[in-house]
Amino acid sequence: MLVGYKTSDDAGIYRLRDDLAIVTTADFITPPVNDPYVFGQIAAANAISDVYAMGGDPKVCLNLVCFPSKKLPADDLNSIIAGALSKITEAGAVLAGGHSVEDSEPKFGLSVIGTVHPDNYWGNGGAQEGDVLILTKPLGSGVLFNANIKGWVSVAALDSCIAALIHLNKSAAEVLKHFDVHAATDVTGFGLAGHALEMAKASGAALKISLEDLPVMDEALTMYQKGMSTGVNKHNEMLVKDYLQYLADYPEWHKQILLDPQTSGGLLVAIPEEQAAELVSALEEAETPAAALIGKVASVSGTAKLVIS
Repeated sequence: MLVGYKTSDDAGIYRLRDDLAIVTTADFITPPVNDPYVFGQIAAANAISDVYAMGGDPKVCLNLVCFPSKKLPADDLNSIIAGALSKITEAGAVLAGGHSVEDSEPKFGLSVIGTVHPDNYWGNGGAQEGDVLILTKPLGSGVLFNANIKGWVSVAALDSCIAALIHLNKSAAEVLKHFDVHAATDVTGFGLAGHALEMAKASGAALKISLEDLPVMDEALTMYQKGMSTGVNKHNEMLVKDYLQYLADYPEWHKQILLDPQTSGGLLVAIPEEQAAELVSALEEAETPAAALIGKVASVSGTAKLVIS
């Protein structure tokens, strides 16, 4: 076992031989949208992302299905799986089957097996002093989905949000393989602050993040300013509050974007500062949803900290 659960990494890595290791992960979610096909796409992109976050290539997927067959038509389940299959195929992987159970509400995701060279995988530890932090998708899907229930979000903003979520992290991972990735993770349910803290803890590092430089989805900050939030923000705040330091006096609604729970979020990576400009340019050329330099690794002294400027 090369990577297990001790560092709260995105997936496990098990070496099969000197030149081959498997990447293994599982993830499933409740529907953030009403469209079953889009739900399947988002859930699949979300699960497959964990393999990309380890520097691996997805190969084989299994469906994980909870479905209320007495409440919803079978066509809805077919559409969920069809949406997932579209993303699995786009990733270059195959669907080998899966398992389903009766449940009171739909839940869907994947168990994913990928491959990686044992010497070339990424972990969330290993960030080095002076590294810069790059993020490949904008933040804010959590609050947008909640606000959309009340009809507060424009069609254009919601469509843009969904487009980012169904975008595979494949293109970002392929670009990153040409750079010196010291640490990597993807940003999902714990929000940017939660997943950045996991990187800080695994690396023994203090990460400095610029709130103004964060890529944010259209209307997300407006929703927080109007008083909207999610049921997860408070939980995420409790996870990070003892490690969080603000250097500027930002309003509380602006700080919430750090805690916003993401579904199928982007990759957060630490790379050498001298490679930053080239990486941002390469990500932009690959048309990733974002290519933002959001901060740096301030120090690696064994003490984890998040400093927000």
